[in-house]
Amino acid sequence: MSKLPFELLLALRYLRPKRTFVSIITLISIVGVALGVAVLIIVISVMSGFDHDLREKILGFNAHIVVYNNRGNNRSTMPDYARIANIIASNKNVRSVSPVVMGKVLVETQPETNQQAAVDAPILRGVDPRTGGSVSVLPQSMREGKFDLSGRGVVIGSEFARNLRLHAGDRLSIYSPHDIEQMHKNRGKENEEAILPEDYEVRGIYDVGYYEFNSLFIVTSLENAQDLYDLGDSVHDLEVMLKDPYSATEVKSQLEKTLGDEFVVYTWMEQNSTILNALIVEKNVMFYLLFFIVLVAALCILSAQITFVVQKTREIGMLKALGATNLQISGVFLSQSAIIGVLGVLAGYGLGILALTYRNGFLHFMNHWTGFELFPASIYGFSELPAIIVARDVALICGSSFVICILGGVLPAIRAGRLKPVEALRYE
Repeated sequence: MSKLPFELLLALRYLRPKRTFVSIITLISIVGVALGVAVLIIVISVMSGFDHDLREKILGFNAHIVVYNNRGNNRSTMPDYARIANIIASNKNVRSVSPVVMGKVLVETQPETNQQAAVDAPILRGVDPRTGGSVSVLPQSMREGKFDLSGRGVVIGSEFARNLRLHAGDRLSIYSPHDIEQMHKNRGKENEEAILPEDYEVRGIYDVGYYEFNSLFIVTSLENAQDLYDLGDSVHDLEVMLKDPYSATEVKSQLEKTLGDEFVVYTWMEQNSTILNALIVEKNVMFYLLFFIVLVAALCILSAQITFVVQKTREIGMLKALGATNLQISGVFLSQSAIIGVLGVLAGYGLGILALTYRNGFLHFMNHWTGFELFPASIYGFSELPAIIVARDVALICGSSFVICILGGVLPAIRAGRLKPVEALRYE
């Protein structure tokens, strides 16, 4: 005697592969559930990976909090930044504070003879070499050369270096906004003089793993940036690193009370709110859209069970004549739906995990085979396809898919349970 419940034993017997239309629909239902679960796990894990990696890149390259002067409701420089930095550093949640000068500049390369110079307009970031390393991952992200900002030294991003064909040791000219302004003022005058740019040496090339940061920013010392922007001993902002970056909103409120209305405090979440919120919305939308794949599979289960109940009407009548209850008959068909759901969910889970494990290898193969980038870093910002398998998301996907499969068999099961023995036997 089998130890399995009567309903489950009969459901397994009915699900044995046979060359019938019902068995084909059952197989399609299992495949549909598997594909739906796999696609959901892959997409949601990739979206979670995007969100996690983007936050890590932002927190590694940018400060957790930025403080700047707002005298007269206009953003201005900060001449007494040392005093303000000490006030900020007194907060128990603050790990370090560093001054920064940041703005657009015009860069021109100095190529060898018979080569055309390249021009670009990156964002110059002037940092204090003594404290800048505590608010950025740049010193640990050097791909070529070293993080050396002494003298006229700069470090540049890997994509910026590739676009301008630069290497460590090359030289480039930097025109500051002040230089360009002076040239405009002197244009057409009798004593017009050419404004010569400052020459800098590329000491290193960094790669922080995010396309935008690698292509838009060049970094030099605070003193060089102050000279380029003619700031004297002033700075544009103070960058603050916290012990816990996710306490930025709380620390912002504390600093606003301490510093007063003269200063504006921005958190990293506010500075990047557009893209972070977009990722959250996109993840939720993708979940709801792709869940329709599972719903289609559930409709296949409904169709198969209705057909199956019709085919097994005589057997249902015999079972009832032998004493089977309505609940037991309904349980047989609900068990079938449950078995299909379990098989589909398990197959989908395995397929999804397998695809996530080898996602980048498959991506590189497709890039090579098709001849173009399926996941261009210039658009998405990442050189590899990120993914994080969140147990809660996987449990939600698998659990909800299984429930949908069960619900797909409820109506046929109720209909089968309500059949009367005499009518069911007369059917044949």
